[in-house]
Amino acid sequence: MNSVVLIGMPSSGKTSVGKLLAKKSGRLFLDGDELIRARTKEPLSATIARLGAEGFLKVEEETLCSVKEENAVIATGGSAVYSERAMAHLKSLGKTVYLKLSEREVEKRIPDFTARGVVMRGNIATLKELYAERVPLYEKYADLAADCTGKSPEEIAEELLFL
Repeated sequence: MNSVVLIGMPSSGKTSVGKLLAKKSGRLFLDGDELIRARTKEPLSATIARLGAEGFLKVEEETLCSVKEENAVIATGGSAVYSERAMAHLKSLGKTVYLKLSEREVEKRIPDFTARGVVMRGNIATLKELYAERVPLYEKYADLAADCTGKSPEEIAEELLFL
């Protein structure tokens, strides 16, 4: 129950903050996207193209549910919140922190979502739609939220060090 699970939109800093927080707190760092790449032996965008959004989400859920470390910083992919099962499992390992960014800031950080390999389910086609769909899920699963706008990964990691 000593893990910290980072959730949030793509580009919110989950990996950058996670690595710094793990180092500062003496925890293991796990990156959900890296775990998926290791499992599938291909880039995320290739897995999404090969399996479709729902197939990718199933692989993501299985991968996250296989994480057992109880003293880690776990950076999830932005789509992890689509799985109630995966989120319940991750929350059983520790605190869940939503790295919060405005829609405008996400757009500045990722001008081309298609090149990034972002899971877009159903009729979702724009960042505005994706943001509207995901933010309530991040808020639902978060034990706390950290506003990341205008802050460096170092500043955010320092703020989360008490966890």
